[in-house]
Amino acid sequence: MTRIALPKIEKMPADVRALGVLRSRIVDGSIPAGSRLTEVQLSEEMELSRATIRTALHQLAKEGLVTLVPYTGWTVVELTRRDVWELYTLRAAVERLAAQLAAQRADKTSMRAIEDAFKQIANSAQVGKPGAIADADFGFHKAIVLAADHARLRQQYELIEQQIRVYIRSSDALIDDASVIVAQHKPIFEAIFNRDVTAAGDLSERHNLLEGEKLTGAIAP
Repeated sequence: MTRIALPKIEKMPADVRALGVLRSRIVDGSIPAGSRLTEVQLSEEMELSRATIRTALHQLAKEGLVTLVPYTGWTVVELTRRDVWELYTLRAAVERLAAQLAAQRADKTSMRAIEDAFKQIANSAQVGKPGAIADADFGFHKAIVLAADHARLRQQYELIEQQIRVYIRSSDALIDDASVIVAQHKPIFEAIFNRDVTAAGDLSERHNLLEGEKLTGAIAP
């Protein structure tokens, strides 16, 4: 019998599938910030039990994407100025360390992953689809965190990475010319690629602080 190369069929629990769908819709803005979510409506639309939906929603709450409002229900979180400030100051510190460690310690495989992630930003910018650009933007920063080879740093980043993805989408939306986003990340990539530990940290921190301040200014008090 001739062997045929077929993809593996992933078997995932229903709550994991529901979580993935809801998370992606919130992160890409398909479910807008401030939207009210009800377990009844979601269970009917996704043809899943309310218990399954509830489990997914509780996980999304842990990730900072939804909140349970007493007597109202679940609501998609809207980034406030305080939220943005907390995220960009935290990112500035964490990603500064990640960039420094990546410049110092990244092996060939990790360095290639960072390079590929940067190229993905450039490719997405040429296509011009905002969602793809935001995904590539996040992918670049995540590649640096992974390249740092620091388990506890990676774990802490994972706690807020879904909020960071929402943050990046909101920040990138303020930029009309996608080539600007490429230009923002190029110096960080070059510093890491050239093993310039000091510049990598400084540039990463500055990028987060400057863009964070811009996003803060764009949010109504």
